[in-house]
This record gives sequence, structure tokens and C-alpha cells, in this order.
Amino acid sequence: MWHDVRMLNATTSALLGLLVLGLLASGLWWVAQRPMFTLKTIRIEPVGEMPLRHVNPSTVRTTALPRIKGNFFTTNLDAVRVAFEAVPWVRRASVRREWPNKLIVTVEEHEPLGTWGDDGRLLSVKGDVFTANLAEAEEDGELPEFAGPEGSEKEVVARYRELNEWFKPISLAPDSVRLSGRYAWSVRLNNGMQVELGREQSKTTLKDRVERLVKIYPQLVNRLQDRIENVDMRYPNGMALKAQGLKFGIEGKKK
Repeated sequence: MWHDVRMLNATTSALLGLLVLGLLASGLWWVAQRPMFTLKTIRIEPVGEMPLRHVNPSTVRTTALPRIKGNFFTTNLDAVRVAFEAVPWVRRASVRREWPNKLIVTVEEHEPLGTWGDDGRLLSVKGDVFTANLAEAEEDGELPEFAGPEGSEKEVVARYRELNEWFKPISLAPDSVRLSGRYAWSVRLNNGMQVELGREQSKTTLKDRVERLVKIYPQLVNRLQDRIENVDMRYPNGMALKAQGLKFGIEGKKK
């Protein structure tokens, strides 16, 4: 009999506990649905001190806001982050709540380095390919052109920076850097000259070829002025050169 009484008391306590929890949950739900917790403000902040250049309210309204559901308590922050990362120019977003009815979205913008491929996409300084308005990207001037096999974007960015340094002694810079499907490099410089550098046989192959061109370039300019169209450096001990109306000899075997 005492065993039955203890079992009854335990069951009653459990039911009362469930009832209390149910009432508490209902109360919390009721509070969470109050109008004061309806989202009133979504504030967008940049990463660091630089202001956002391309992420603007009209783009956010049309792209991100329609995908945000719920109130201060029920909004899924990860879903909000994904919605903002779908906005053109947004590289990364993070979201936090601010009592009682605000969301703070911190946004990192893509910084364009150049165009990528032939389909209108852009390449960022961090090697990310993204889609955005080309006219906006070129507000500060025409962008260099880049191309390469899928997955080579960061390698192309790193090579572009190296080529910039390598060509500085002759005051030239790349306007275009391309890595072919066979992993051969070619560069168009800002004087219009196309340079074929070929594939890397070692860590210094490309640098050695550029240095060889840089060394002889002043002599070429003295003789040909601005008539040089193409220079092929894929030879161990020489080069092939094409200028307007002229072709020069080759030494060694192309690689």
C-alpha cells in the first residue's frame, strides 16, 4: 500500500511539473509574440572602419529582406546570414540581435581585382569569383582581365602580384593574366605587348624568363619603339619576337 502511495505521489509530482513547464512555455510564447519584439530595424555595418561602397539599401530590400522571417526571438540568424550573403558584393556576413527589436548585420564586401573568364564574372583581391555589376566594379578605372581553370583563381591572383613586381624595372604592368588548360601562363602588358611565359618547370622558371625579357627590353624598344606585338619567352636561351611587319629569330627549343 505504501508503495502504491509513493508511486501516486511521484506521478502527481511529474504531472504537476509538466503542467508548470507547459504554462511557462505558453507564457514565454505569449511574451515573445508581443508587438514590441517585431523587428523594427536591421542595421548594416561594415567590417572595420572603411564604409561600404556597393551594398546599398535598395539592393538589400530587394534581395535579402524578403527572405527574413520571424521576430526578435524567432528569426533564424543563420538564415539571415545566408540571405545577406546572397546580396551582390557581399563576401561574408555575420548577424547578432540587439534588444528588443533590432538585428545588426556586419558585412564584408568583395574588393574587385579584375574580371574572370568570358562570362562577365569578377575576381576579388582574395581570389573569390563573384557576380556583380561590372560598371560599378570599374568606377575607379578599367579592370585587368584574368582567366584560368576552375580552382586556379587564388593561384592566378598570386601570380598577378608577382608579375607586377617583376615588370616594375621597365615600368610595365599586366593588363591580362591567363593560365591555360595546360597550365601555361601568358600576360598582356599595359603597353599592349603579349608575353608568352609557358609552363613552370621549376619554382623560378617564370621569374627567370621575365628577368631575361626585362634585361633585353630597353634594347628592343630602342630598335622597335612601340611596334612590339608579341614576345615568346618559352625558350631556354632565347626568344621569338613579333613586331609590326617583322619577325625575329629563335634560339633553343620551345618549352
